Amino acid sequence: MKFLPYLVIFLIGLSPILGQKSIEKALETWNKGSVPYIGVTEVAKMQDVVLLDARAKEEFEVSHLKNALWVGHQEFEIDSVLALLPDKNKPVVVYCSIGVRSEDIGEELLEFGYTDVKNLYGGIFEWKNNEYSVVDQEGKETEKIHAFNKNWGELLKKGEKVYSNK
Repeated sequence: MKFLPYLVIFLIGLSPILGQKSIEKALETWNKGSVPYIGVTEVAKMQDVVLLDARAKEEFEVSHLKNALWVGHQEFEIDSVLALLPDKNKPVVVYCSIGVRSEDIGEELLEFGYTDVKNLYGGIFEWKNNEYSVVDQEGKETEKIHAFNKNWGELLKKGEKVYSNK
């Protein structure tokens, strides 16, 4: 019984991890704000921007923003990006599920001299929640979104949640 108070404190401490109530709260919890955010509406209007997907390959294969390039998160290699984007002044928007992993990649891009890097606020979840389209591996529009896991998936309000493409 003397461990009960410690268990309660432990579970309260885990609450931000176990279930996110909103994208805003999740980003406040997990991000430092080191990469400026950009909203989905603004990105949807942009014509000359490079979109980089910082999710796992499996997530990208389910769906992604049209014309996005996959760079991954754990698999990210700056040399690949340097080869694809030699112009470090070109506008770049990095995204993931909600904007946590993309902040990490955005930080790396800024460290390597890219000057116009933004983090898509709310990521692909917010994109789909605002009813913008996503495409599958063949470039066809789809309603499927890889929801990362059940807890994060609660933040995806529109589309068809997928947890594995296998």
